[in-house]
Amino acid sequence: MSRGRPRRLLLRAVVAAAVVLVLVIVGVVTWANIVMAGDRSAALLAWRNPAVSISSTDHSIVMAPATGATGTGLVFIPGAKVDPCAYLYKLSGIVEKGTTVVITKPTLNLAFFDQRPLDTFTADAPAVTRWFVGGHSLGGVRACMLADSPRVAGLVLFGSYCANDLSASSLAVLSIGGSRDGLSTPDKIESSSALLPADATFVEIAGANHARFGDYGTQPGDGTATISSSKARAEITAALAAFLE
Repeated sequence: MSRGRPRRLLLRAVVAAAVVLVLVIVGVVTWANIVMAGDRSAALLAWRNPAVSISSTDHSIVMAPATGATGTGLVFIPGAKVDPCAYLYKLSGIVEKGTTVVITKPTLNLAFFDQRPLDTFTADAPAVTRWFVGGHSLGGVRACMLADSPRVAGLVLFGSYCANDLSASSLAVLSIGGSRDGLSTPDKIESSSALLPADATFVEIAGANHARFGDYGTQPGDGTATISSSKARAEITAALAAFLE
């Protein structure tokens, strides 16, 4: 065997491994960028709401009260591969009551890939003096990880639960679940409740499934909602208003 042959074989192996790696990266990026699009008609209800002012940056969507801002803000992280605009309608109710909401645009549409600090998003609403952090589904898991910031007064979970232990913290926590949620089921939320402070508030919306926390259509593995989007919005708003006040 010539001396050059092992080198050629090694080179081919390295090239093949590099090609596979590139294909995997391209596949992951392509998959991550296929998002569950927000319902246009629901989003337009928020955009046309005279009580809500909406602006967009390269990393967030900012929803501010047109009048009567309370100084309270919520940084909200979308669920995995869900269009941030899918939450405009559901969150506009609490904005009407004076809370500023900053919806993040996660890296590659997946909260776990987004390692930017909370300050990246709170800087978009400098007038806010009291911050909460929250999210839907995987976004809620990421919110739990950001909740230990000294700037955070509380945590809000939509169809979600924590993977890290916050039970010894002094955080105020609101967990809103849906009785028809097929992904973050009531049983899963209950079984992970020990990771939250003992005085955490739990609200279950009868008839709501996982996708009812936003407006983006159906989701594989989810249950079937028996409550309308507008009714779910009203109940989400009422729970948030009571908690944030």
